[in-house]
Amino acid sequence: MRDAVMKFDEIVFARRSVIVSASVAVPFLVCAAVAAAGRAVPDASVAVGLVLVIVAAAATGLRSAGMGAAASAALWFDFFLTQPYDSFAIDSAEDIQVAVLLLLVGLGVTELALFGQKQRAQLGRERGYLDGVVTTAESVADDVPADTVVSSVADRVREVLRADRCTFVAGASLPGRPRIRRDGSLVRGEHLLPVDRSGLPVDQEVVLPVETEGQVVGWFAVTAAARVARPTAAERRVAVLLADQAAVALKRHRDPRISARP
Repeated sequence: MRDAVMKFDEIVFARRSVIVSASVAVPFLVCAAVAAAGRAVPDASVAVGLVLVIVAAAATGLRSAGMGAAASAALWFDFFLTQPYDSFAIDSAEDIQVAVLLLLVGLGVTELALFGQKQRAQLGRERGYLDGVVTTAESVADDVPADTVVSSVADRVREVLRADRCTFVAGASLPGRPRIRRDGSLVRGEHLLPVDRSGLPVDQEVVLPVETEGQVVGWFAVTAAARVARPTAAERRVAVLLADQAAVALKRHRDPRISARP
């Protein structure tokens, strides 16, 4: 199911211009067809049909498609189906209400569709992160070599934090750089950094400690310099869980001198 959704999103992105153009054109064609047929279809039925077109456009997840369909529906409903016909003037207050409602409903449906798409994408990412934690835990349970586990964890931490690079460094003490604590917060010294607003520091590496039995055996040096990365608190906690898996592997193999690079 998730693969099918991703495939749909890829198709929508690749054909963005075509979808937007169709979303704007279809309301025009519907209204023009009704007008050409002698306007025998009640305005209320046409309005419902235009709403369905707007919903279909908004369902693509493209704001431009949904808003384009809404604006086109309101415009051409006014032009073809309100008196005086074939004019953008409107004499009836009821027709004005219908045109405005078409526009407002279209905008509202578009925003709801986009919100749902964002929620779906977030759930997909969280599921992927949890799958990564489980896979790493299985690697530890299967007695996979520590360097392999640590390298895999470095890759996953980089993905979760949307960083450019993640490198494991062995050592018993942490450098004085911004550090991710166990609760997912990011601190520089004792000062809390607003990751949600400012993102990860781009001028310094971020330290993700790796501890076993309360003792530091190393850390992941996370670099996010190419772009501003704003991992959520939940994503940062997932990174901490991944670091814990690396700690388990290092403890099991009694080899804290590993330096793995993704």
